[in-house]
Amino acid sequence: MRPYLAAEPALRRLELIVTRRLDGLLQGEHLGLVPGQGSEPAEARPYQAGDDVRRIDWNVTARTAAPHVRDLVVDRELEVWTLLDATASMDFGTAKMEKRELALAAVAAVGFLTQRTGNRIGAHLLHGGGVRRLPARTGRPHLMALLQEMFGLPRTSPGVAEPPLAAALEQLGRVVRRRGLVVVVSDFLDDPRSWEGPLRRLGVRHQVLAVEVVDPRELALPDVGVLTLIDPESGRRREVSTGDARLRLRYAEAAAAQRAAISAALRGTGATHLRLRTDGDWVRDLVEHVLRQRRLARLAPAPRATAVRGGSDGDTTSGFSSPDRSEGRGPRGSGVVSEGPAAPGRPWGRGPGGEAA
Repeated sequence: MRPYLAAEPALRRLELIVTRRLDGLLQGEHLGLVPGQGSEPAEARPYQAGDDVRRIDWNVTARTAAPHVRDLVVDRELEVWTLLDATASMDFGTAKMEKRELALAAVAAVGFLTQRTGNRIGAHLLHGGGVRRLPARTGRPHLMALLQEMFGLPRTSPGVAEPPLAAALEQLGRVVRRRGLVVVVSDFLDDPRSWEGPLRRLGVRHQVLAVEVVDPRELALPDVGVLTLIDPESGRRREVSTGDARLRLRYAEAAAAQRAAISAALRGTGATHLRLRTDGDWVRDLVEHVLRQRRLARLAPAPRATAVRGGSDGDTTSGFSSPDRSEGRGPRGSGVVSEGPAAPGRPWGRGPGGEAA
């Protein structure tokens, strides 16, 4: 069966889930920096000859005893770029889905809800063959084609060299010049020191949402006897006896330290951090995240609006990001394939905290 024929039913089901449960929730406003024909009022200024008398602000005029007009801010479309990590560590899952499938669902949620208001969406795909760029366009046909490309990405064979996440972030920063929303979906298992700088530089110009994808077996090792664990990125393998309680405790501690390092690193970049688990309800987690960010946005002091003449880029506000733009970042390991008698475990080569399991 051709890849697009296999992808179509799955993507239609995903679209139905997103639109039924999230429609109307995530559409945020996005405003330009340039005064002009729009619907959002900006600052009042003294009336000048030639100004449209319909824009006179009578309240300010009455207070100052001098005619004032109210400038308007141009409404602009939002440009959204997604960076999808489809490296070998994402081809892992022990719960409801693989991390790669959950990452695709996160991208689809952002895509379906932004394209409905005429916004542009593009993507950079990080996988074993390098970084592939899909240009930003509007419309559902473009979005479905973009998701089909993601759906059909081949899996990387063990031991094949892959580009690091930092390189993909650097390339994204060079290509995307117009300010907008950047969504990075990854397990963030590379060394945080490698991708922290590029992600921070992205956040200077764009709103950045970092979606961290986690599987429960990356957090705790079950007692299931002897497992053969394979690092999908290096191809190395090792047999591990999970009956050792001290080993399981050390593994859990190292995993917790790794996730804490990821969160601290992401928080340091200014990116908004959303963690999704393969054993959880990702739609509910996404809704809770958006509502939490909106509450924070309402509590934050409103910035003073300034009408800037001669600007060109649009500024954005979104339900995905908040003024504090807090949470997360960290080191790289890889997913695991188990050949043992029970559930898969976690990679031992570059596992949590850099320790061997």
